[in-house]
Order: sequence, then C-alpha cells, then structure tokens
Amino acid sequence: MDEAKITRINELYRKSKAEGLTQKELKEQAALRQEYLEAVRGNLRGQLNNISIQEKDGSITNLGEKYGRKKGN
Repeated sequence: MDEAKITRINELYRKSKAEGLTQKELKEQAALRQEYLEAVRGNLRGQLNNISIQEKDGSITNLGEKYGRKKGN
C-alpha cells in the first residue's frame, strides 16, 4: 500500500473525529481500511511463511512449508 493511501486514511480519520464524514467518504474509508488490512495480513503471512526453526536433532524445519503455504492461505 502506498504512502498516499495511508495519508488519506489518516485524513479521513481526523475529519471523522472533527466534523463527521459524508456517505461517500465513509465508503472510501471502509475500502481503504480493507485494502490496508489485506496488505498487513499479506505481509505478515509472507514473514511467517519464511520462518525456519532448528529442531533438537539439528534438522531445520521450514514452518511455511509445514503449516503456512496451504491452499486458501
């Protein structure tokens, strides 16, 4: 998500607290928030899929392959 959209989310938040939003602005805010959440979830999922742990026996287990990269994630 680019910086301009994040700035717009913040502008709409400040305006909602100060004077309220129109119906059009409420829809825009909801769409931007949803896009932001999808970006955060995608980034987190990507980070978690790249975690590997070393087992007690010395072997390396990639948790993304074991748990994260299933169909639907």
